[in-house]
Amino acid sequence: MNFPTLTHAQRIDRLALPSGKVRVVLDTDTYNEVDDQFAVAHALLSPEKISVEALYAAPFHNQRSSGPGDGMERSYEEIIRLLNRLNIPNDNLVFRGSTNYLTEPDTPQDNDAVRDLIDKAMASNAPLYVAAIGAITNVASAILLEPEIINRIVVVWLGGHEHNWANTLEFNLRQDILAARIIFDSGVPLVQIPCRNVASHLLTTLPELETHVAGKSAIGDFLTETVRGYHKDHYAWAKEIWDLSATAYLVNPNWVTTQLVHSPILTDQITWSHDPNRHFMRVATQLNRNAIFADVFKKLEKAG
Repeated sequence: MNFPTLTHAQRIDRLALPSGKVRVVLDTDTYNEVDDQFAVAHALLSPEKISVEALYAAPFHNQRSSGPGDGMERSYEEIIRLLNRLNIPNDNLVFRGSTNYLTEPDTPQDNDAVRDLIDKAMASNAPLYVAAIGAITNVASAILLEPEIINRIVVVWLGGHEHNWANTLEFNLRQDILAARIIFDSGVPLVQIPCRNVASHLLTTLPELETHVAGKSAIGDFLTETVRGYHKDHYAWAKEIWDLSATAYLVNPNWVTTQLVHSPILTDQITWSHDPNRHFMRVATQLNRNAIFADVFKKLEKAG
């Protein structure tokens, strides 16, 4: 499939660190884990930096769903629960996404989330940041349906592992390999936040949440209880809250160290292959765990 081609100067400009207040849509498999809920709340509680224009439910399939469509529906319902605890009305803010993964590299999933993403991307010349923290099916489908959005969006995706890792068999990426290839091959401006050795530093504990979050707000209580219910034994136990990395980059990119690299090739063995002739993208290499959680905890307290 032929995709629009950005010039080198256009790409570098689009991959500049976000500044000021940015337009954002959040694509999330919210019910899959406990970290999406933190990221959704962080985005909605950061109006000084993020203008949240839509929330899209993404598919997932693991022990918490019977299939990708069921995972998407459960995620949609979880987003509504979060909005209720934040006293934020839906008002055409939440959209159901894909009920399956891509089955062919040129055949998109067509749904309300995908169409809304296209509409919002094409509605303004100001770049639309797509913060994706699940399988990338919805975003890849939008690109297939309307390739012109490549000129209008910047994808910030928590997906895959760092580029020198032995493999990239990470949950978000391996859920939809075809969609991931579209993101890395199409030339869409991309900021990738790897899981292993980058987002994996975003850990918190139940005692920390009980001290700084519980009892401060309805959303804080909800998040604390969600983490508590995720695991039976909390002794010497910490929980990954990886998805905060995507919202943290948009709130303050100084918290997430990144560099420009050539987009890797996603192989059939689900490993990275490197070609210096490929287009540039931005990849995260480390993050400031303490600054990120301090910002989240303060905003959760003020939400009360």
